[in-house]
Amino acid sequence: MKKKELYESKTPKVYKSTKLNHSNFGDFTHTDYQVYLMLLSKLGSVDKNGKYLQQEELKREHTLSAKEFGQMFKMAPQNSYVVLKKAVNKLLKTDITVPEDGTTSYWRINVCSQAKYVKDEGKIEIQFTDSIMPYLKQVKERFMVYNLADISNFKSIYATRLFELLQEFKETGWMIKSLDELRHSFAVGDQYKLYGHFKSRTIVPACEEINKNYHMKVHFEEIKEGKSVTAIKFLFKPVIVLKSTNESTGETKKRFIKHEKKVIDIPSKTITKSTSKKSKTMPKKIKNGGGFFSSFMNFFRKK
Repeated sequence: MKKKELYESKTPKVYKSTKLNHSNFGDFTHTDYQVYLMLLSKLGSVDKNGKYLQQEELKREHTLSAKEFGQMFKMAPQNSYVVLKKAVNKLLKTDITVPEDGTTSYWRINVCSQAKYVKDEGKIEIQFTDSIMPYLKQVKERFMVYNLADISNFKSIYATRLFELLQEFKETGWMIKSLDELRHSFAVGDQYKLYGHFKSRTIVPACEEINKNYHMKVHFEEIKEGKSVTAIKFLFKPVIVLKSTNESTGETKKRFIKHEKKVIDIPSKTITKSTSKKSKTMPKKIKNGGGFFSSFMNFFRKK
């Protein structure tokens, strides 16, 4: 079989198993988690059609520069240096807890076996552990993939984590999670023991921030046992799924039309000389195509 040619993706993608997506990331701050996600995005490439693919043998060693990080998450260079330096310690010291199928047990796994901050070059060099690699390798089922830029505007780790969890149910438009599962995925530890505090500090602001950035209409309903809330049902606008079948092979493929991003005004203080021209500073609305697709998408927006 001819080996497929792989290319660097212009839109870095995060790929991981659903088990890893449900994991608890300990005391990672939001920026620590963003560094971790950007390192994950370096594992994959794309084929000539833009489909996400990985090498047969995944590389464990990767480099991330402050410049790359700053461009992705819209952060000033001097702040990016500080973030990477702090993240080196977290990547080494923090382990993640991954749920084990069919049980209430969890595996504790270290993310990196070694990490180095190269001060003069403004970058970090890391090596993923053997234990985490199986959760990063491309498989046909029970995985999730999204563009890293999809979460680049989020300011809260709870919004990022909720957005990731919802991606597993993007076709259905709803997801049910017990409070224990949410507490685990949000890594709140002993904080917000009262449900009211947990809801107001994590669930509500996460939904609000996602809705501020996307036309998703995320909201939730409380599921109770007696008078106590035990689970949350999240509801949101599902993505549009287009299916096509290859007549010769009978293989059916899915194509997703993602949720449209909202245009958020950029504060004037962040605009530099290089973006002073109107053609560069004016935000461009995402195009959904003409004709049928345009009408189709407009119908959903009005709902």
